[in-house]
Amino acid sequence: MTILKNTPFDALTVGMEAEAERLCVADDFFVFAHSSGNLNPMHLPKEDGDGDGRPEAVAPSAWVGALISSVLGNRLPGPGTMYESQTLNWTGRAHAGDTLVAKVKLVEKLDGHRVRFDTSVAIKGGETILTGEAVVIAPTDLRSYDLHEIPGLRVQSHVHFDRLLEQAEPLPPIATAVVAPEEANSLGGAILGAEHTLIRPILIGSLAKIQAAAEEIGADLSDYQIIDQPSHTEAAAMAVKLVHEGQAGALMKGHLHTDVLLSAVLKSGTGLRMGRRLSHVFVMDVPGLDHLLFVTDAAINIAPDLETKVDIIQNAIDLAVALGIELPKVGVLSAVETVTPKIPSTLDAAILSKMADRGQIRGGVVDGPLAMDNAVDITAARIKGIRSAVAGRAEILVAPNLESGNMLAKELTFIAGAEAGGIVLGARCPIILTSRSDDDKARLASCAVAALYARKAAV
Repeated sequence: MTILKNTPFDALTVGMEAEAERLCVADDFFVFAHSSGNLNPMHLPKEDGDGDGRPEAVAPSAWVGALISSVLGNRLPGPGTMYESQTLNWTGRAHAGDTLVAKVKLVEKLDGHRVRFDTSVAIKGGETILTGEAVVIAPTDLRSYDLHEIPGLRVQSHVHFDRLLEQAEPLPPIATAVVAPEEANSLGGAILGAEHTLIRPILIGSLAKIQAAAEEIGADLSDYQIIDQPSHTEAAAMAVKLVHEGQAGALMKGHLHTDVLLSAVLKSGTGLRMGRRLSHVFVMDVPGLDHLLFVTDAAINIAPDLETKVDIIQNAIDLAVALGIELPKVGVLSAVETVTPKIPSTLDAAILSKMADRGQIRGGVVDGPLAMDNAVDITAARIKGIRSAVAGRAEILVAPNLESGNMLAKELTFIAGAEAGGIVLGARCPIILTSRSDDDKARLASCAVAALYARKAAV
């Protein structure tokens, strides 16, 4: 709750002053761009607005000027104040990270309950960057206001994926056998990964269809190796063969059914199995969450038994470690957080937790059963009296089955605004599975995840 009080016109005296501080952060620039419609790249973080090769991220001038209104509306004269006019003269610029101090000083009382203020905004401890004058209509009655929480804003920036890309792009691109990139999305994703030096695509599929897809998106394929293989089954087999020969260090699914690709990967004698069950891990950047979130398994194992869940968890832990989490916290999900014989997933969760305690699952901290709320929200965990290193802090969420995992990942993506990349693990090399609904950031993230995992596995 915020309590605001005003100073009515009759109580105002010349010389009265008020000020307010505001830390200037990059998210402010995105909010301003959305609310004003001003998409000037000079004000957008990471955009090069003037072509000098560096992002400017200058605080929007109108946003800086609006800080004066917060002093007039909240402090002096305060609630009930209405603008009549405002002049603004910019003498400097602010950037993300600057603390700004907005000040007003009453210089004249006018007729009609109007008052005139000198106004300014300065960088704290530094130069004044804005001066001006405001005329406002002051409130006539003394009032105080108890303001309950106003609706919050969440900027859907994906800083965790940005960090992954920054880590992966300096690495040598990983040679990647792309199976059946025969339509615009799948071919475009492979080329996008190559343009960011994350992968070096080897395109395997129907030459005619690949060329048609390239023409559709205006791509030049002269720099890419293409292996003409019209049959999806044979294209998948060729990709696996390239991995065995050391010519490829990753696979990428194109425009073919997942089971066709995985059949080649799992084929006895010629496949890429390494003794552990294959599983898929969604790597998710959820706005407002201060860490990456891993969701597994949502794409491969339909109804995993206990032994399969051991491999699912181990695969996810290995990936989280490869992406920089030293000791991943694993929450094994169910509908409830208590062991209940009528709900088999709670029994599995309890057993998996004990197996981790005894070293049968390595590299992470495992706890369960946990319901979704007390797995990710510390307050919910405390209310229910759950005390563990994982409850409320889970970085890896292990779903009871494919349906629940898939629904969870897609709810986070389409309702919570998360970006989702992901790979299949447990084979001789990482396998990048992309979806037609993935945007560019998700496709790049999947390539970056594969590159970082392959680097870790090679150490």
